[in-house]
Amino acid sequence: MTVPEKSPEIGREITAAGYRTNVHDHGEGGVPVMMIHGSGPGVTAWANWRLVIPELAKNRRVVAPDMLGFGYSERPEDQIYNRERWVKHAIGVMDELGLEQVDLVGNSFGGGLALALAIEHPKRIRRLVLMGSAGVRFPITEGLDEVWGYEPSLDNMRRLMDVFAFNKGLLTDELAEMRYEASIRPGFQESFAAMFPAPRQRWVDNLASNEDDIRALTHETLIIHGREDEVIPLEASLRLAELIDRAQLHVFGRCGHWTQIEHADRFARLVNDFLTEADQAAVGGN
Repeated sequence: MTVPEKSPEIGREITAAGYRTNVHDHGEGGVPVMMIHGSGPGVTAWANWRLVIPELAKNRRVVAPDMLGFGYSERPEDQIYNRERWVKHAIGVMDELGLEQVDLVGNSFGGGLALALAIEHPKRIRRLVLMGSAGVRFPITEGLDEVWGYEPSLDNMRRLMDVFAFNKGLLTDELAEMRYEASIRPGFQESFAAMFPAPRQRWVDNLASNEDDIRALTHETLIIHGREDEVIPLEASLRLAELIDRAQLHVFGRCGHWTQIEHADRFARLVNDFLTEADQAAVGGN
């Protein structure tokens, strides 16, 4: 794969679950935070989390990998992608970095993986943050179908940007061109097209965990959603809040699917306060 020199999207390379993996690793102290990105075309961990990593990394270690098949991580030769394989890859990142336990933040597709990881490896997760999260069954939205069905063109990328964000002021020509160029880098679209072929409802269902398993979670969980989200319906987070006993739900009005971008400062403060609460409780318990 051709890698643009000095790109901020390039972190450091590790081997996780047998695959070359691009990972951003910033800050230090306390329980590390692992952040799992969404599944938009051309996405990378840095593109997804670039506005909040510096803030969170002031007080704690933040780890954000490009998940298997995305960004600058390896693409498996068999081009087989599913929740089970991505969860194994996420655990591989933790194992390679020696992270026995993390606070886990998942966005959209990444939220579905975070939820599954917490269910399958509950002791590896301290607290859980789900933002615009998949993880329960819902009829696929027109917006999500467009995202997963993306065919590379600048016009198509402009339309997707309109789906992602409520604040149209964010949707500059420069942003659309940047995301379009990212989506056509060597290998990016080929792997993306292999992930979510039609009919796409099955991939919503694959990312969904069993509701009895969700109900059994004991983790403190912060759920965040944009009220005007056209990709993952608000009803998905309402359902998660019903199922998870120790959950709190924060809904941002005048916000689409990009809470971490449209309300970056508020998002970072909310997550940081939530995790600091656990830090203080741990100190108090010693």
